[in-house]
Amino acid sequence: MNMKIKSFLARPFASYVYKAIQKGMTTAIADQEAIFKELLQIGGKTVFGTEHRLGEVKTYEEFKQAVPIRDYEQFSHYISMVKEGRHNVLWKGLPIYFAKTSGTTSGIKYIPITKDSISNHINTARNALLCYMASTGNTAFADGKMIFLSGSPELERVGGIPTGRLSGIVNHHVPGYLRTNQLPSYETNCIEDWETKLDKIVEETITQDMTLISGIPPWVQMYFDRLTELKGKPVKDIFPNFSVLVHGGVNFEPYKHRLFESIGKKIDTIETFPASEGFFAFQDVRDEQGLLLNTNSGIFFEFIPAAEIGKENPARLSLKDVKTGENYALVVSTNAGLWGYSIGDMVRFTSVDPYRLVVTGRTKHFISAFGEHVIGEEVEYSLLKAAEKAGLHITEFTVAPMISQEKGKSYHEWFVEFDTVPSDLTAFAGLVDTNLREKNIYYDDLISGNILLPLRIRPVKKNGFIDYMKSVGKLGGQNKVPRLSNDRKLVAGLEKYTD
Repeated sequence: MNMKIKSFLARPFASYVYKAIQKGMTTAIADQEAIFKELLQIGGKTVFGTEHRLGEVKTYEEFKQAVPIRDYEQFSHYISMVKEGRHNVLWKGLPIYFAKTSGTTSGIKYIPITKDSISNHINTARNALLCYMASTGNTAFADGKMIFLSGSPELERVGGIPTGRLSGIVNHHVPGYLRTNQLPSYETNCIEDWETKLDKIVEETITQDMTLISGIPPWVQMYFDRLTELKGKPVKDIFPNFSVLVHGGVNFEPYKHRLFESIGKKIDTIETFPASEGFFAFQDVRDEQGLLLNTNSGIFFEFIPAAEIGKENPARLSLKDVKTGENYALVVSTNAGLWGYSIGDMVRFTSVDPYRLVVTGRTKHFISAFGEHVIGEEVEYSLLKAAEKAGLHITEFTVAPMISQEKGKSYHEWFVEFDTVPSDLTAFAGLVDTNLREKNIYYDDLISGNILLPLRIRPVKKNGFIDYMKSVGKLGGQNKVPRLSNDRKLVAGLEKYTD
């Protein structure tokens, strides 16, 4: 049987799904209202629903009165009840899985996945690929080998519920017709140690016809580096049919240049926004900025304006009231049994017809040691713009406050791993500082008011971030270097990797 059959069959299916998604763009608000009603109907019969009188809630305004915004910590006693084996706590019955995720603040989190919510994770990943096929006509990659880089698919049981990394859980649901194309092997995916796993993945894939690679950018970069070391040539010469890179989890911009350099040519990329709490958005077209919000997939979305974050009763908006250009904290209620749950991500809409957004940072990852409230998007922009102007490339970076007791002596300290360190580091730091001042008025006020000194940069040795992440046991998988901290815990460990 001709192996090209998959790409041939994918065409009509892609076109069918793409049309449905385009139709969904026009019904987003109505779909959100329908999901809201359905969540209340089922949620009303749960322990949570009884406590919050969801059965009496009719409108979104009433819902805001009934259900407060919570993060994992505030939600965890319900999760504990589920772990004890109680049924109908947050959703009907018991979850079919717990997705285990390392919280930045709360240690390990156990996020429920239910019979109703699993399709959100599986179908959205599929839809992202089908939309790409339909909008570009590139279906050829379906005939080659694909890497879906995932955490270990081995599951343990917590309170009788199968538990593991989200990517490992999803691995169990890869449709049969893709199984034969999927690498690495199940055994390799089960390897816990990152370096060992990477070596095995390289060994299993280096002679294959890889056409699609999916993973978080720092991970993919390490994979490419390892391939190039072994073969002494760019990735495009190792995998001549490699045409699609699927990525998510972190902003792509800081990694883009180096990834394309390793490949040796530009290729198509598909950006996704998956989390254990739900698969929220994906890139549906090539030429527009932003990811299409998943408005018809069991998730009801709410948005808290940035200025309201941390208030006792923050303003909350449903989808119909969001505006472009503003930063919001993302809040979800889902058919996995999450209610008014703040997932910790900040987003900004690039368009409201259809609803497309970009992730601009984490609600917990910002610097406001001096009241400046600088977010991830602002530091990434400021550094990349300066690097572009100076013709430099950045591998990785993080920013922390250097707090002095004397007025006018504190500053932001940037730890940056350059491809090549700029010859005049002070001048380069000045460029970055100017960009940040243009981007953030509070920061500008603090500098012009002589409360802060301009930022300073400390170069990190080649592979310093990788070595640091390895030293704290956070290499690989879904682990990301936070761009910003409000203290010096992270950079204290990083200091020994500086030049």
